[in-house]
Amino acid sequence: MTGALLRPQVVGHTSFSDLFKEKLGISLEKEDEMDCLVTGANFLLKAVNHEAFTYLNGQKEFVQIDHNDLYPYLLVNIGSGVSMVKVDGDGKFERVSGTSVGGGTFWGLGKLLTKCQSFDELLELSHRGNNRVVDMLVGDIYGGMNYSKIGLSSTAIASSFGRAISNNNELDDYKPEDVSRSLLRMISNNIGQISYLNALRFGLKRIFFGGFFIRGQSYTMDTISVAVHFWSKGEAKAMFLRHEGFLGALGAFMSYDRHSLDDLMINQSLQIPVDASCGTDTNCNPLERDLNGTESMQCSVYQA
Repeated sequence: MTGALLRPQVVGHTSFSDLFKEKLGISLEKEDEMDCLVTGANFLLKAVNHEAFTYLNGQKEFVQIDHNDLYPYLLVNIGSGVSMVKVDGDGKFERVSGTSVGGGTFWGLGKLLTKCQSFDELLELSHRGNNRVVDMLVGDIYGGMNYSKIGLSSTAIASSFGRAISNNNELDDYKPEDVSRSLLRMISNNIGQISYLNALRFGLKRIFFGGFFIRGQSYTMDTISVAVHFWSKGEAKAMFLRHEGFLGALGAFMSYDRHSLDDLMINQSLQIPVDASCGTDTNCNPLERDLNGTESMQCSVYQA
């Protein structure tokens, strides 16, 4: 094992660095989080075929990315909070906005309201829920009718958790799955809306969503897509990354190149996680399978 491999690059939370040093004799090198996120996203969009896709009304479609027309774009990274980064090129980016209402909000409020003990448990619970039991809809205000004059359907959410103020129910009177569904929709809707408004602000054509919050969850992606579609009047589309959970890790790996290590060669073959069941099957649609699988596929890295 080379000395380089004993000095891993890490991003984000490094509270276990002392434990790594004590138990394994490994010193962790910190890397800038935003720098790694952007580097990882740029790498995936350039090096991996069928990396980006849209998801709307249950339909997944690959997006062909022209590497010569990739920039600028908006990268929306949804972790505990949300960062919205305007990317103008390799190493050229600016955090232009964000919100504290993100994955941490979903998990934190969800834990308090439903007693779920993990993020995955809360997501699974939301799949079985009906947010209409908890949310106040436009139709609830206007006698079951659309508000066509301003473009609102009767099923549009007028107020998240709004039904809770119209009766005397307590928290225990609501099913945990309905509460978690409403919470997921509230957060995803707001992220989609704020993201589009920032893209509009800077005249950006592409919005890519990534981060641990999405996890390839169809309902989350669909809600974000609907929000972007609604506020843009169909002119913009939310795009997602098949390997959205690995942006920071990939960016940290790519930083080895910046540290002048010779192990990263031009046109070197790398292993990127993907569902192995596709294999060499040219008719396989990876989006019908695990978007963040544990197997791998090959792609090439070209050093500038």
